[in-house]
Amino acid sequence: MQSNNPVFNRSEEFKRGGGAATYQGYGTDPSTWGTGEPGQPGTPATHAPVSTGPMTIDSVVQKTAITLGVVIITALATWILSPDVSSDADLGPLIAAVTIGSLGAFALSMVNSFKRVISPALVLGFAALEGVALGGISKLFDAQFGDGVVSGAVIGTFAAFAGTLTAYKVLNIKVGDKFRKMVIAGVFGMIGLSMMSLVLSLFGVQTGLFGVSGLGMITAVAGLVLGVFMLIMDFDFVEQGVANGLPERESWRAAFAMTVSLVWIYTNLLRILAFFSQD
Repeated sequence: MQSNNPVFNRSEEFKRGGGAATYQGYGTDPSTWGTGEPGQPGTPATHAPVSTGPMTIDSVVQKTAITLGVVIITALATWILSPDVSSDADLGPLIAAVTIGSLGAFALSMVNSFKRVISPALVLGFAALEGVALGGISKLFDAQFGDGVVSGAVIGTFAAFAGTLTAYKVLNIKVGDKFRKMVIAGVFGMIGLSMMSLVLSLFGVQTGLFGVSGLGMITAVAGLVLGVFMLIMDFDFVEQGVANGLPERESWRAAFAMTVSLVWIYTNLLRILAFFSQD
């Protein structure tokens, strides 16, 4: 099973072709995997990594819940511990938290995306930094646009997740190579635009591409659609991974991917709701 998704493309197991994945020292049927002395049939070689079993839907749900839990806890902590936003408040600490969290989360997202062996510690580190960034951003949006913006974005994100999952199962959506290439190209294109906008802002040029404005709404809506497409790809990889009997550790890779997609959806929903909340 080949993938154009950089999150899954670094996993050797996801890249294996054919039906069920085949691992060194194992057969293609997980039910025949046994325990015994190294070198016997059905027994992994002594140098092979220890596996706790194949990835399951339950393991993916568990790891995703843990990862999202870290995001939510650190976001709430940032919101509570940072100074209140007012006309005379010193926003330096809050801005610093958003900047450090955003840059740190981006760096770890790149590491996790291109790492061959997924690291739970790095996934949780990404979640913690992402939570710090989201907590600060959400507090700034709440102060400027009102309470309903943040709560609406949170509800809308989970509604998007539930709706996309329902559509994926009910409509039996199939993910093809062209779809994957289109989504990944769109994601990297959006990242490229954001980097360009950031660099230009350092020289005093404001593009408005990622602000709360008419032009910003174009990228926000496009980003929201891309987020939903990313979720569809995540669901497809989880379904294929479970069917192919991938190692349980790959549940962390799936959890990381879905967390990225949900954060992507949330931030774009936040901008869309803020736009319509303006006087």
